Amino acid sequence: MLTKKQLDLLDFIHKRVQRDGVPPSFDEMKEALDLRSKSGIHRLITALEERGFIRRLAHRARAIEIVKLPESLGGEPQPGFKPRVIDGDKPDAPMPAGAQAVSSASAMDVPLVGRIAAGLPIEAINENTASVAVPGQMLSGKGDHYALEVKGDSMIDAGINDGDVVVIRETSVADNGDIVVALIDEHEATLKRYLRQGNTVALEAANPAYETRIFTDDKVKVQGKLVGLIRTY
Repeated sequence: MLTKKQLDLLDFIHKRVQRDGVPPSFDEMKEALDLRSKSGIHRLITALEERGFIRRLAHRARAIEIVKLPESLGGEPQPGFKPRVIDGDKPDAPMPAGAQAVSSASAMDVPLVGRIAAGLPIEAINENTASVAVPGQMLSGKGDHYALEVKGDSMIDAGINDGDVVVIRETSVADNGDIVVALIDEHEATLKRYLRQGNTVALEAANPAYETRIFTDDKVKVQGKLVGLIRTY
């Protein structure tokens, strides 16, 4: 998910390349986005490159190549998490796009260990005071699983709402594009999409109202990977 400024810049570059065959200059980008300095454009360009939407070619003027476009600009759908949802007692309520209803048969108890931020930072509450019943097919045979209540709306475009319970498989590794529980600086836990390039890690929201946060890899520890979602009404 791109921020509005990132999306606006990518759209502007794409349209100029389509029209002129070459990308715009940094001055033209600055004027188009109504920014005060070119340093803001440099930051946006870096963010787009880290997310794999553009590529900068060395030793060439205006050397920006469009690699892919998001769906909102006509690009191909990107693979990602499609939540398997356990519905509550409202059978006609809509499920998130791409979601699959999951039967509660053969359920297993998974510890509900606290809350996780999907919005403004909060700390995970590591108190195993309850458990939730999770269908066996939602759990993999690799590693332990736990559940967290979601607080916030930063992952809403991924079908994850405030108040949902997410099912997490414990792991310390993740692939680019995975939605993970990330621990930042040993104290702040958050649920975000994981993107790594070199020695930096981007934690990306699925809501354009929230900025992507970028850290050095030593500041971020993966605590688990999202495998399912439970919603009640």
